[in-house]
Amino acid sequence: MKHSADDLAHPTNTGFVIRELQPDAAGRWDDFVYRCPGASFFHRAGWKEIIEQVFRHRALFLYAERDGEICGVLPLAEVKSRLFGHSVVSLPFCVYGGAAANDDAAAQALEAAADQRARQLGATYLEFRNCASRHADWPQQDLYVRFRKELLPEVEANLLAIPRKQRAMVRKGIKAGLSSVIDPTVARFFDLYADNVHRHGTPALSKRYFERLKAVFGEDCEVLTVLDAQGQPVSGVLSFYFRDEILPYYAGDVPAARDLAANDFKYWELMRRSCERGVRVFDYGRSKRGTGSFDFKKNWGFEPEPLHYEFRLYRCDAIPQNNPSNPKYKLFIEIWRRMPRTMANWLGPFIVRNLG
Repeated sequence: MKHSADDLAHPTNTGFVIRELQPDAAGRWDDFVYRCPGASFFHRAGWKEIIEQVFRHRALFLYAERDGEICGVLPLAEVKSRLFGHSVVSLPFCVYGGAAANDDAAAQALEAAADQRARQLGATYLEFRNCASRHADWPQQDLYVRFRKELLPEVEANLLAIPRKQRAMVRKGIKAGLSSVIDPTVARFFDLYADNVHRHGTPALSKRYFERLKAVFGEDCEVLTVLDAQGQPVSGVLSFYFRDEILPYYAGDVPAARDLAANDFKYWELMRRSCERGVRVFDYGRSKRGTGSFDFKKNWGFEPEPLHYEFRLYRCDAIPQNNPSNPKYKLFIEIWRRMPRTMANWLGPFIVRNLG
């Protein structure tokens, strides 16, 4: 059944009307997101299409309106899984989320509406992937950090700002004859990505997912591929652009990339190209504490900033640990590594869609 915008409007006693995003309001939603300092790329309206069409989850994108103007947004999705539970998350498959609003009153109205929806749906828990703490008294996932740094105006200054040992790795890649290109499709990137996650024993997202990211977000979703001296792809990264920031989000490589210093070269090339197009902030993204990814980013001179993933628990006593760091998944990871890659690529999307 289709609903009109008025059918989905819920007035509050705080002067806001909470509405669910409909296609005709997507432009207004994104206009607000670009203006709101607390919003991120993951607050964009396009994620609603991705979540619904690729992952087949119910998307509940809420916005607060006052006097006909949007003053806050909260993208949510319901993830129901027999294996991993029933949750409402802002936002699955995204590292940042939560309410983005002009003021705290609008954020509170949206969070209250999310709490109400999650309870009505019978969810086990509600999760906000906040960059800043909003509910210190809620259970929190103290596992993830992000790495962000302002770029300097000059390319050479950014190279010199990289710590000496890591800068030497970049120069090693340059001496090895590596080069970078911007690919118009995700074809070569997906092969690199799928090979990489298979070696690490984790399920891969579908190729269709990456194709939809490119289709939905256009030039704001970019694939950079590193080629060796013979012109063969050895490493790649899919990045998001938002305002004056860049966020490298998915990456992959072949085993030979390590000896070629291709990953160091890859991120330098991304940084160099970003500097040349006037990007101001390089967001190295999320990492788990105590991992190689965490150490790699820190070695580039980036300092970790804690992420505040806050949970409202309804039908469970503790925060679910649906991540590879959980010891109970150790056997699964070993089995997945041994699985033929073609089978892993086919089966992976059915599993990862429930993880978020």
